This record gives sequence, structure tokens and C-alpha cells, in this order.
Amino acid sequence: MSKSNPMSWIRKWRWLIVALVVVGAAWGVKRVYFTKPAVPQVITAKAKVEDIEDTVLASGTIQAAKEVSVGAQVSGQIKHLFVDLGDHVKKGQLVAEIDSTTQTNNLRNAEAQVALLKAQRQAKVALLKQAELTYRRKQELVQQDAGSKADLEAAEATLQTTKSDIAVLDAQLRQANIAVDTARVNLGYTRITAPMDGVVVAVIAEEGRTVNAIQTAPSIIKLAKLDQVQIKAQISEADVVRVKPGMPAYFTILGEPLHRYETTLRAIEPVPEADQTDTKVTASTSTTTAIYYNGLFTVPNPDGKLRALMTAQVFIVLNKVPNALVIPASALGKRDRLTKTYEVSVLEGGPEQPKIVTRQVKIGLNNRVQAQVLSGLKEGDQVVVGEAGGSDSSGMRRTPRMF
Repeated sequence: MSKSNPMSWIRKWRWLIVALVVVGAAWGVKRVYFTKPAVPQVITAKAKVEDIEDTVLASGTIQAAKEVSVGAQVSGQIKHLFVDLGDHVKKGQLVAEIDSTTQTNNLRNAEAQVALLKAQRQAKVALLKQAELTYRRKQELVQQDAGSKADLEAAEATLQTTKSDIAVLDAQLRQANIAVDTARVNLGYTRITAPMDGVVVAVIAEEGRTVNAIQTAPSIIKLAKLDQVQIKAQISEADVVRVKPGMPAYFTILGEPLHRYETTLRAIEPVPEADQTDTKVTASTSTTTAIYYNGLFTVPNPDGKLRALMTAQVFIVLNKVPNALVIPASALGKRDRLTKTYEVSVLEGGPEQPKIVTRQVKIGLNNRVQAQVLSGLKEGDQVVVGEAGGSDSSGMRRTPRMF
């Protein structure tokens, strides 16, 4: 075997190194002069035209516009209950009947007492006529010196006494008539009627139960007016200064989160609900507890879809701009205090040569979620709201600005 020439190996290595250098230089030239710039990795949102509004959020419950507890004013056993839970009743409709034996007997006794007093009065009237005749006769005899003065005085006393007895009986008759009226009213109380149109929302007492109305007024049923409901929503103390009665509002319920029920703020209760009772909130408690004021909203409910104690998310509209050009509020950057404009990063150039430019944008209504653009952008512009990796070009994570 012949021995390899060392110089040939050196020449081969030199050519290999030269080839690697040429390939590396060519790759570098291609990367610098012929490779497209990297596409910015950002999250964008389009500027679009839609309605924007600034609202105050309040959570509340739906209540009946009016609720009445229908009770018994007399004691006795409930003989008949003519309504059931959920029934619709009209004002004056009979809903229950209490055993009226005691009240009927009381009325009869009162009427009998009136009849007795009338009979006694008639007897006294007859005696009065006799006393008057006797007095006149005695008076004539005295005038003719045929009778004694003592007999005249006795006749006069009998006459005055009879008149007084009739006056007493008249007073007793008036008293007895009052007793009759009271007994008749109590008898009427055994027939319990609805005080208003409404729906039976609770049946508290059932047939056969004995109610005692001497110490308390026992409730038998509850009626609620549900063709119109009221929402009592809690408005925080931070927001209550921004709202006032008459402002438009709308609300949603859990069963229909996408359906808006339009309404109006009717009133705001002057003090928190906890302060409307005898138990006052102490100063130490109020400093650690959130304070809410109830806002009242009245809503028509002709189909009965809204039910008592449903949860309602209420939005009180402070300001609204229809057909506004809006962008996410998180796209707003630094604010220039002199021009009162904001920096907004916009993705331009299309897919071939994308680039990010900064524009000065004038903002109108800003509800912290969306911002109305008055100038500086047009519909369809892609505004940058964040980096795809979670950070902007400076290495800082972009977060929504608070204004």
C-alpha cells in the first residue's frame, strides 16, 4: 500500500473551508437583503361603528307593584275558602267565609234590644199623655179653687218624670241602634272579599282553621298586583351621585340574558334600606360595610312573564351615542394633556408589509370597555390592543388604561 500524500489532505480541507465560508456569506446576504420582515405578533381589533353607552350597573329583585295581606277582622272557623294559589281575583270578589253563628246571634240580640226599647218608649209615651191630661185637670181644679195645690205639684212631677224617662229611652235606642250597626258590620266581616284586583300569591290559612282576631289580625291569603311590577335595585354610594330620577334604564333577567326590558328610574330611596328600620347601622359598622341605596323602577307586566323575587341586572344609562366609531378602551395609550388626544397603535401595510404606526386619536365617550373615536381613525382600522405573547415591544404587558 502506498502512503497518502499529506499535502493533498491539506488542499482538500482548504477547499472545504472556502466552500463553507461562501455558503455562509450567501445565506447572510439572502437574510439581510431578500428575506421579508417578520410579521408583528400583536392582537388587534377593528374600529367599528355601533352604539356606545355609559351605564351604572345595579343588581336588584323584581317585586309586585302592590301586595296586600287579606285577613279576618272577626274570630271564628273558616267554613269556606273560595280561591286557590295562583287564582286571579277581582275587587269585591268573595274569597273566604267564616262561621257567622256568633255574629248572627249578636245581631239578633242587638235587634231584639232595639225592639224592647221601642216598646218601652211606646208605653212611656202613653203614660206621658195620661200625665199631661192629669196635670191639666189638676191645674183647672186649682184655678177654680176646687183642688189642692199638692195634687197639682204631684201631677206636674209625674209629667216631668215621664218626659225624662222617654228621653232616657231615646238615648238607649240610639245606643242600641249603634250596637245593631256594629253587629251587622261584624256579620259582614265573616264574608271576606278581595280589596283589589290581583293574583293569589299565598294561602296562609286553610278551611277548618279557627282564627282569633282579638289580639292580632290573622291573614288568610296574600294578593299581589302583578300586571305591573317594581324593581328595587341596589345602587352603590359611589354611583348614586351620578344618577337621578327620570334617567332611562333597562334590565335583563337570568332566563333571558339577551332580552332588554326598557324602563325609567322612578325614584331613589333617601336612606339605605338598613336605616329604614328601628335598628340603626352604627358608625363602626358603616365604615366597613358597603352602602347601597335602593333605586325604584316600575315596569308593565301584561303577560305575567316577570315574577316576584326574580333577579334583575339593571343598567342606568348616563350617556349614549348611536352609530359611533368605537375601539376597545384597552387600545388607548399615553394621553397628551395639551391636545387631549391619546396614542393608539395601528397595524398598517397589509399582509405583505405589515407595520405598526402610532396615531393621535381624539376620544369622546369612554365607558372603560369601549371608547368613541372622534378623529384620527376610520372604520376598519386595525388597532393594537396587546402583544400576542402578552407583552408589547418594550417588554411590558399592555393592560387597559383607567380614566
